[in-house]
Formats: sequence, structure tokens, C-alpha cells
Amino acid sequence: MDLLKLAEPLTVDQIDFRIQSINKGGYATILAYKNARCDMQRLDDVCGPLNWERKHTRDNKNCTVSIYNEESNQWVGKEDTGTESNAEAQKGLASDSFKRSCFNWGIGRELYEYPVIQIKLNPKEFKVDNNKVMPTWELKLKEWVWYSEFEDGKISFLAASDGVATRYKWGLMKSTEVIDDVIVEPIETISNEPLDLDKVSRATTYFINQINADEDEDAVAPRIKAAYNRLTNDEQVAVNNNLKEHKFEKRQLNTILKGFLEYECN
Repeated sequence: MDLLKLAEPLTVDQIDFRIQSINKGGYATILAYKNARCDMQRLDDVCGPLNWERKHTRDNKNCTVSIYNEESNQWVGKEDTGTESNAEAQKGLASDSFKRSCFNWGIGRELYEYPVIQIKLNPKEFKVDNNKVMPTWELKLKEWVWYSEFEDGKISFLAASDGVATRYKWGLMKSTEVIDDVIVEPIETISNEPLDLDKVSRATTYFINQINADEDEDAVAPRIKAAYNRLTNDEQVAVNNNLKEHKFEKRQLNTILKGFLEYECN
């Protein structure tokens, strides 16, 4: 039994992403989290189904996950405390205390080092109702495809695609990958680096020239997609803001931009 394997980073298909909040500007903060089934599977895979156990105390507030040590012929346990969820309080409390106890064994501990995931939503993906911002059915977050890379057990690159465009990129990617037919190319800066205003200006000019080009729209759209996906997440937001100042015809917007950029139309 190699307990170090418990702390190996979880793959993105083992992680769930959910919206924590949306501000009135349409920026969503998204959390990456694990569920209890993921913890149970990792314990089964590494320790074996018969070599670990969980016990709850204090009305499910506390959970102790114990693993059998074959060398000393005894159980070794690690304990932690959880918090209630909004729905099914007792069930949620038991699940949360179990997941926190598994963090003590190293399962999913790298989630604490994930970047802050903030994404600019498309106008149809959120609404304001009674001064409260909430997602609409157009935001299909559960259908997004996520991709991650790690170095020395720490996350080094994270990206997400909605199947049409790359919606989020953070970090430096080692090699070109394809996410649902969207090419995520190596990016030049990490999102916490100073914004390259010259690059943003050049990108804005390029998009305007391409949109206004007297050329077949099906030929222009792939070039716009490729150029847009080479920008960092922060650069994409800056370009979007610049393009708000320009007005384009609906024909151009509907057939060329295809939802990549924000805009106003005549």
C-alpha cells in the first residue's frame, strides 16, 4: 500500500465546478471542489475496500477516516470537522466532514492551490432579478470541458471550453491540446502578470479589421477563433471591453463572432 498515491492530484474529470457568485458586471466566480464519491474511490483504489473506514461523531459534525497499517497491525485515523449544507443538513454535514477528513490524508489537497476562477459570462448567461444576479439556462457549466496540468503536485495550467470557445485559461501550457475542437495554444503570460496593453491594442485592431474584411465569413471566423484563443483570460476581457466601443452589423456579429466577443450592434 503506497499512501503517497492518496495525495496525487485529482484529474479534472474527478472534480466538479460550480458557481459561487456572479456580480452585476457578469463576472462569475467558479469553485473547484471534490465530492465524497471521489474520496471513496481514491481510498478504494489505494488502500483497498477492506483497509479503510469512516466513523462520525457529534451528530456528524466530526468524521474520522482510518486506514489499516499492516506493519503495525493497527488502525490509524485522521479527524476533521464539517459544516452543514443548505439542503439536507445532516447528510451534507456528514459528507463535508468526511471530505475534510480525507483532505488530511492528502486527497484533493491541491484544490487549495487552484487559481481564483473568474469568467466573464455572455449576456444571455446571466440575469438580474430583484437586484439579485443569477445564471440562466444558457449557462451550461456542467457541459464545459476542463483541462489541467500539474508540476510537482501543484497546478500549473487550467483551461475550460464550452464546446464553442475557450472560456478560461490560467498558467502556462506545456503543449498544444484540443478541447472539444477548440485549440488551446500555449499562452504568453500568467493571469496574475501585468496586462500587456500593447498586445490588447493590437488584438483589438486585428479583430476589427477581420470583422470588416470584404471576405467570406466562413474563412474569417476560424482566424478570429484562433487569435482569440491565443489571448490570456485577462486579455480576452480587455479586448471585449474595447470592442464594446465599436458597432457592427448583426450579420457580422451572428456569423463571424459566434459568441466569442461582447459587442453592440446597430
